[in-house]
Amino acid sequence: MADKPIKNLVLNRRARYDYHIHDTFEAGISLTGSEVKSLRAGQANLLDAYVRLDPKGAVLMGCHISPYSEANRFNHDPLRERRLLLHKHELTKLRKAVAEKSRTVIPLRLYLKGSLVKVEIAVGTGKKNYDKRQALKARTAKDEMRRRGR
Repeated sequence: MADKPIKNLVLNRRARYDYHIHDTFEAGISLTGSEVKSLRAGQANLLDAYVRLDPKGAVLMGCHISPYSEANRFNHDPLRERRLLLHKHELTKLRKAVAEKSRTVIPLRLYLKGSLVKVEIAVGTGKKNYDKRQALKARTAKDEMRRRGR
């Protein structure tokens, strides 16, 4: 069976710069119709988003999905909480990982898998300023090597 085509809708590039990524998970997300239309138009932002784990499951917080202009009165709240759809064993893994010192769950990207909207979430540890400088230095050196043809 062929894999469903994947199309990135929104990337959180800042997440890999600010966090050491440990584990990643694919989660479904509960959306309204106007939110899906707005996402397909690329009208979303994951910059300040994070995942809160509550007793019922996981919730995506701080994700801004702009109102869809054609939906008029049936539009959605841009910053509403959105339920993430995960298996129980995945939720257990996430809870154990967050229980460790200074770990958090952050969204990396929103994407279409076939016709379904999915969220890639990750368990991460915040980077210190010196870690960020080292990563920038390594990336610059890598770019320089590629330019020189090695």
